[in-house]
Amino acid sequence: MVYYPIGIQTFSEIRTKGFLYVDKTQYVYDVCHPGKFVFLSRPRRFGKSLLTSTFDAYFSGRKELFKGLAIEKLETEWKRYPVLHFDLSDIKKGTTEECELNLHSQLEDFERTYGCEKASNDLTIRFRELVKNISRKTGVQVVVLIDEYDAPLLTVLHDSARLEPMRTLLQSFYSPLKKLDQYLRFVFITGISKFSQLSIFSQLNNLNNISMLPQYAGICGITEQELKDNFQEGITELGKANNLTEDEVLAKLKLKYDGYCFAEESEGVYNPFSLLSAMQNKKLGNYWFSTGTPTFLVNMMKKFHTDLTKLDGSEAGADDFDAPTENMHSVLPLFYQSGYLTIKGYDPILSNYTLGYPNEEVKVGLMHALLPFYVVKDPVEARTAAGKMYLALRKDDIGEALEAARAFFASIPYQEGTLQDAPTSEGHFTAMLYVMFSFLNVYVYTQVRTAKGRMDILMKTDTTIYVMELKLDGTVEEALQQIDDKGYAIPYEADGRRIVKVGIRFSSEERTITAWKIKA
Repeated sequence: MVYYPIGIQTFSEIRTKGFLYVDKTQYVYDVCHPGKFVFLSRPRRFGKSLLTSTFDAYFSGRKELFKGLAIEKLETEWKRYPVLHFDLSDIKKGTTEECELNLHSQLEDFERTYGCEKASNDLTIRFRELVKNISRKTGVQVVVLIDEYDAPLLTVLHDSARLEPMRTLLQSFYSPLKKLDQYLRFVFITGISKFSQLSIFSQLNNLNNISMLPQYAGICGITEQELKDNFQEGITELGKANNLTEDEVLAKLKLKYDGYCFAEESEGVYNPFSLLSAMQNKKLGNYWFSTGTPTFLVNMMKKFHTDLTKLDGSEAGADDFDAPTENMHSVLPLFYQSGYLTIKGYDPILSNYTLGYPNEEVKVGLMHALLPFYVVKDPVEARTAAGKMYLALRKDDIGEALEAARAFFASIPYQEGTLQDAPTSEGHFTAMLYVMFSFLNVYVYTQVRTAKGRMDILMKTDTTIYVMELKLDGTVEEALQQIDDKGYAIPYEADGRRIVKVGIRFSSEERTITAWKIKA
């Protein structure tokens, strides 16, 4: 029987209790030979904490835990180093007082472990002297591991008044690392976002950011080959439970959980948490969003007035979407670093990236999480309406689906605090329809470029391609005429699926769909 380590982030526990472990120890060895100051950014629930714990076990000289793994043949000394393993994931109240207290508490634990006296009440001095004293006492260099370094910052990212003092506090905490070079063997820092080395890590100008290096694209997550090598029993059981062949299981797993790409021209990886959960539960569910969309993401979408309909297929230069988080001018960097967007294409001549949703789970889960902010506060109402729309689309009845949408939108009072500033704009209604159709787990695109313009909505089901044009206070005839005049449907004529043109009229006064016309 296979035991899947869902929620278990400690390497020693996985290895001693017989849980499945996908061997990443080749990466562990490569990173720290000859690496010394290393930074890695990856989305939440992607194995960062497990990787950090693996470094902990490795530098602690626990050779027995690595039996049969790649690193066993690479490492010959298994030298033991004192390890200071910090975890900042619980510091989320957004106050510098809480953050400082938590860090002092962790330093106190290390002082007790290594028999060192408290050097000072000052956080910077206490950390600096602890490293020195441990190194002098043991006669070897110290390893410092910092997991979720940015958790305290993400809580206050949208609030500059609180962000600045939090950043100053953490900068003072990290500042000794550069001057402690002779006392340090290895420093590994991981988190979701990339904060500028000119601020948080101002002293660590030799910090090596491996987040987008192709050779480390698979350091977290599960590659296609790793899936086939390690999950054969789970694939078989998943197929039996869902009456699917092995090929069908692999295709569905790929569609739902694969697609994360962390460097241009690199292999995509699967979300490990979702993949393990699917194997354990024998069900292809949406697991990554089980704890909801992080509040900081929604707050940043409000701050930058994000147009949700333009995220998928967005383009950005390397400097734009990999910008330091506190200096970004759009939400794209955070969406990429958080795992909601990934690299879909790269133009080496222009150094330009195309970004998109990694997979079905992310897109549908994101739409579900954003329902209260774009459509209606109570997601139960939206699910009820979406259910009616889904049943209609299953019958290829777009008219019935739009009737359900019309009745639903008409019942929604305008709500302050949504992510749409203009509740009577065409963009607002486009976003509402986009969220609802995406929520139904169909392929939906907005503002699709053509040779003569941009169509409002393109929707693809298994049997039909819908080309939709929206008119705010206009006529459905005008909408259909635009589809024909601009040739919006022409690129899809060779697809083989039925093409249906749909003109839709929105009323700014009634704030809902008031008419539509279908042309098959």
